[in-house]
Amino acid sequence: MPTPTAVEFEHTTIPIGGRWVRPEGSDVVSVVNPATEKTIGTYLNATTALVDDAVLAAKQALSNPDWANIEPSHRADLLERFADELEATAGERAMLTTVQNGMPISLSYMAEGIGPVFTLRYFAYLCRTTPVEETRARIDGAGTTIVRHEPVGVVAAVTPWNYPQNLAMAKLAPALAAGCTIVLKPAPETTLDAFAVAAAAERAGLPPGVLNVVTGAADIGEYLVEHPGVDKVAFTGSTRAGTAIAQTCGRLMRPVTLELGGKSAAIVLDDVDVEELTAGLATTSLLNSGQTCYLSTRILVPRERHDEIAEAVADAAAALAIGDPTDAQTKLGPLVSARQRDHVERCIALGNDSDAILLTGGGRPSEKGWFVSPTVFAGVRNTDPLARSEVFGPVLCVIPYDGVDEAVAIANDSDYGLGGTVWTSDSERGLAVARRIETGTIGVNNYALDVGAPFGGVKFSGLGRELGPEGFAAYRVSKSIFLKS
Repeated sequence: MPTPTAVEFEHTTIPIGGRWVRPEGSDVVSVVNPATEKTIGTYLNATTALVDDAVLAAKQALSNPDWANIEPSHRADLLERFADELEATAGERAMLTTVQNGMPISLSYMAEGIGPVFTLRYFAYLCRTTPVEETRARIDGAGTTIVRHEPVGVVAAVTPWNYPQNLAMAKLAPALAAGCTIVLKPAPETTLDAFAVAAAAERAGLPPGVLNVVTGAADIGEYLVEHPGVDKVAFTGSTRAGTAIAQTCGRLMRPVTLELGGKSAAIVLDDVDVEELTAGLATTSLLNSGQTCYLSTRILVPRERHDEIAEAVADAAAALAIGDPTDAQTKLGPLVSARQRDHVERCIALGNDSDAILLTGGGRPSEKGWFVSPTVFAGVRNTDPLARSEVFGPVLCVIPYDGVDEAVAIANDSDYGLGGTVWTSDSERGLAVARRIETGTIGVNNYALDVGAPFGGVKFSGLGRELGPEGFAAYRVSKSIFLKS
């Protein structure tokens, strides 16, 4: 793990078409460390004209023989060199995320430093081993059909601030493996690491225009998503923004992958080992100070054990070390911005205005930095506003239920369906419950993403899947070539 050091960055150019271009006449954006509230870097916003240039560069790279005509094995070699470059800077990039969004360094080193490396190598393997063409015998026996899988084209990748490098690579790696080219629009809060990723791609030898970065706020993202030169959109972020992107892509008949919000349930069965449950909360319910989309933030417990489990959950949450995210012992850092902290505090106020019982937290543990103490409400009803909307902060709702059927009904009574967990001493019983939950992913006695398995949601949690072979297929289009016998 890297030793924390002061980090200062000033960027006056952005990578487009193999060059680092200065956005003339653009706004200077300050990046603020959420733990110290001090500026740690600056960059310039792209103009719409530079977005045009980036999309054009990506379109031209699609027909560049150095990219379009190479064998999949050669493309896989490029991806592996890209992974090597990222691995060499894993510690520095992890610290870069930490000082931008407050992620504890113990988490950012694995998720942001090592995670993108692992993802790139996995998709390099798929690139090397997945056929571009396959021959099928016709069902009518009158010849054969060649099914060819081609890159979808220019991909607009719009990424969030909570896991900026990890979630960007969930788009970049399969798109590159498929032979696509990319225009990446990172979140304003975590733009600096996008430059580090682009520089690594350049050092690895990716041809000019294959990976471009445009900077800016929502207006630049909207312009990119609607751009006529874009062939596919991949977005991770809020449900509100995702539904707007879905409408745009529907109107343009443009394929889109959306990984959106969640309000996932942890179903605690009556035979649970409470110590195992509370030990798992740090990663399944409070990871990154609650700024993780799939977290189990609704804790469903048997009514007869409600008080016991609620108190144990509150004690475990209160015991998590909160503070300087560059300290390896810290478990919870600050929220990404003052705006996000204000939103979380408004959600806590909703809980205080309800009949729920505040067991721990609810306040600010520090006068400096955008921190919120881990907060647990007991006796929450699933109809309460706090149980319906995504908080995206360290706030948990403990909800009582009567019988497993009601627990399943409560878990499924949500606009979202992204993650979830089941906690039990009987894994087969937990698996049976997990199969009944309306969600894209769920864990039994744990929750850990697998880069080799599809990730995504149902309902307002999104469309399509990332990761796994399914995530690779999302960046390829199939062409059937019919041959007469």
